[in-house]
Amino acid sequence: MKKSEYELSTTLRINGQETEVSFRKSDILLDVLRSKLGLTGAKPGCLNGDCGACTVIMDGIAQKSCLNLAIESVGKEIVTIEGLDSPIQGAFVDCFAFQCGYCTPGFIMNCHSLLESKKNPSDEEITKWLESNICRCTSYLEIEKAVKSAINFSHD
Repeated sequence: MKKSEYELSTTLRINGQETEVSFRKSDILLDVLRSKLGLTGAKPGCLNGDCGACTVIMDGIAQKSCLNLAIESVGKEIVTIEGLDSPIQGAFVDCFAFQCGYCTPGFIMNCHSLLESKKNPSDEEITKWLESNICRCTSYLEIEKAVKSAINFSHD
């Protein structure tokens, strides 16, 4: 397929690897991850930054990929759920912190970022961080339990 004159070809650093990709300057990171790179863990939800289903980690900070242009990601380290290796993943399974699973990757990325920035967050801090993600299937109690379980795991 011929590349459009409006596309640019560049390198993104995703999950520890340099990846060549072409996209339009107006493309959001979420769309490039999903349609150009096949990394479908970040999910389209609200597409306006409210639900958190598209959360990735960029330069160590949880970011909503629907709010970032792909061009803004050049030169940054991006981690998606596909490249994450964190105790929070096992804690979500052990604590049944998901139901349909659609929002789970975003929650995991956000919770991982929380635990990277605060080794022992308070209940209030956990609740505050979870406010940036929305789940319609389960209560947040299991997710909070998973975060606390991962804290205990990392201190063992």
